[in-house]
Amino acid sequence: MTRTWFITGTSSGFGRHLTEQLLARGERIAATARRPETLDDLAARHGDRLWRASLDVTDTTALREVVDRAFAELGRIDVVVSNAGYGLFGAAEELSDEQIDRQIATNLTASIQLARATVPHLRGQGGGRYIQIASIGGQVAFPAMSLYHATKWGIEGFWESAAAELAPFGIGVTVVEPGVSRTNFGGTSAELGAPLPVYADGPSGQLRASLSGDLPPLPAPGDPVKIARAIIAAADQPEAPFRLTLGSDAYAMATTALRDRLQALEAGRDLAHSTDADDTIPASSPTRPVGN
Repeated sequence: MTRTWFITGTSSGFGRHLTEQLLARGERIAATARRPETLDDLAARHGDRLWRASLDVTDTTALREVVDRAFAELGRIDVVVSNAGYGLFGAAEELSDEQIDRQIATNLTASIQLARATVPHLRGQGGGRYIQIASIGGQVAFPAMSLYHATKWGIEGFWESAAAELAPFGIGVTVVEPGVSRTNFGGTSAELGAPLPVYADGPSGQLRASLSGDLPPLPAPGDPVKIARAIIAAADQPEAPFRLTLGSDAYAMATTALRDRLQALEAGRDLAHSTDADDTIPASSPTRPVGN
């Protein structure tokens, strides 16, 4: 059965590859981008199976209007893909207030608002799928990417909670965690903070030199065509996998990070238990107090 997908950020990267592959297999796409004319070639080949709209995802009012219009004109949307985002590089104090606000607005707030705009429609039609393109940067962190990681760890936390809220309505959620891939993430779509000399010889300066070509580029084993194919295959499964870790580097980094985190947690077990009150309410109690 032909499905209809709603995808943000379709002009390049994973969004473009998903759109191309889905159209090739006969699906219908509601594609949004800042410049929808970048999809003119696909529109010429696939006609009315490609529905397009101009959208800056940081404009919440416009986002809601586009979502409502897509559902109204297309009838049913089976899969929503939150893909729009970009990388911001630099030490935390090298970034401007405007850069910080824009990174959070694009990568985190817009993803949350897209969910809030689409979920009532998905719930009303009896279910669907929601796919969040996150990053292995939501499980691990590196210097000179603090704000990017803040958004990716943030959206992971959002979906850890929201996925459980939506399950009773037949809405499956998949959080995709690609590793470093051969897209424009570190190229033309990337943004850098203003360099401060004090960071030039540290990891921030080294990353900047790698992005500018003064040092060898970071390894990028991920094939965006294969990643898009894996995302589509996950949507084909009867049950949505909650996490989809894609790329050998993503698997290796997540494995190391989670093992190190668990080892540190186990080392603090006795200290953790020692801070319980003598009359602690059992952890299984639904009335247990919650606080900082």
